[in-house]
Amino acid sequence: MSLEVRTVTASEFSDWHRALDTGFLRQLAPAEAVEAKRAHTELHRVYGAFDEGRCVATFRSFDQELTLVGGATPTVNAISNVTVSATHRRRGLLSRMMAADLAAAKERGDALSTLVAAEHPIYGRYGFGPATWLTDWSVDVPRSGLDPRWAGPDDGGRIDLIDPAGVRKLGPDFHDRFRVTQPGATDRDARWWRLETGQETVGPPWAERFFAVYRSAAGEIEGLVTYSSDGGWAEDKTPRNTLSVRHLLALTPAAQRALWHFVCSIDWVTTVRTGYRAPDDLLPDLLPDPRAARVVAHADFLWVRVLDAVRALEARTYAVPGTLVLEIHDRAGLTPGRFRLDVSPAGASCAPTTESADLALDVRELGALYLGDASAVRLAALGVLSEEKPGAAALADAVFRTPRRPWSPDIF
Repeated sequence: MSLEVRTVTASEFSDWHRALDTGFLRQLAPAEAVEAKRAHTELHRVYGAFDEGRCVATFRSFDQELTLVGGATPTVNAISNVTVSATHRRRGLLSRMMAADLAAAKERGDALSTLVAAEHPIYGRYGFGPATWLTDWSVDVPRSGLDPRWAGPDDGGRIDLIDPAGVRKLGPDFHDRFRVTQPGATDRDARWWRLETGQETVGPPWAERFFAVYRSAAGEIEGLVTYSSDGGWAEDKTPRNTLSVRHLLALTPAAQRALWHFVCSIDWVTTVRTGYRAPDDLLPDLLPDPRAARVVAHADFLWVRVLDAVRALEARTYAVPGTLVLEIHDRAGLTPGRFRLDVSPAGASCAPTTESADLALDVRELGALYLGDASAVRLAALGVLSEEKPGAAALADAVFRTPRRPWSPDIF
């Protein structure tokens, strides 16, 4: 019997969620958690594969705002909850669900699609490229060289602990100010803040978190950190607490410096785990001994798929002037062709052209370049981008790349 791939109905959502939990090898969510998720899910964007009525593969997409270079925040097609049951692998189920979703996104007018890839080899064949990367450090606090007697910022600012209600009140406005400054950042809806602060729970029991804000000398909130601790003690009754940073966002270097110093100065904390940070985060070099920050993870994070090359390339900004003719290969047929891109700090224009190409690349490489992280020169050296005219890759680097690396603070 052929496998049926289609959107799910409300009555099928619990079975779909069972397949989702099974695919991720996690404990089945309780019925109330499944119902809460269904209430916040657009079922016409939830796909499943069914074998004799039983769901064996899952896929979901939703609207999300993504910050581009220059601060634009277009709505993109964000993909999540992708699984295929172990009993039904290698049957093209993901390909069928992906094709249906991307076609629908293109029809809606979305210029971009995004996802956070659990496994690296899968998504390039669907035209996605790794657009942001992450690094996670473990800081040996006693070795760091920071003054253990630190009592707060010396720039006129201050750090205050706040409760969950205060986070729900102050956090959304702060985050909206932050995210437009950070290419790769995404929006957070009201439910995100309820889940983050324990007002609403899904899955495992709520684990207590601590929250602190950095206020500038003028009283403006310029930083927010969320963290937890394991409460560890050694057998000789000495504290060995590991503090885990869940989120640390800052509008200014002063705020970032103060919040990192704060979490590294809390009594009984001997290790700080930073969580997923931008690879060029300031943290290691804020320490008198940067070697105290040991890299424990470095990996790709947000992947971008361009669905409309013209609209996508015109949506971001470019710091230097230049003209590039791009030959884009797209085996899914969503945005193939040759395009002339003219950019300057004043704006960008992109249109189909018959001119000779400067660069030839797959749409997945365009996704990797799009937020300013990847290097066209490096991609050419790797053989995944073809420089049709000498110097074109170097020009692409000057045009596309950003002074600081893009970063995606949130998983979805």
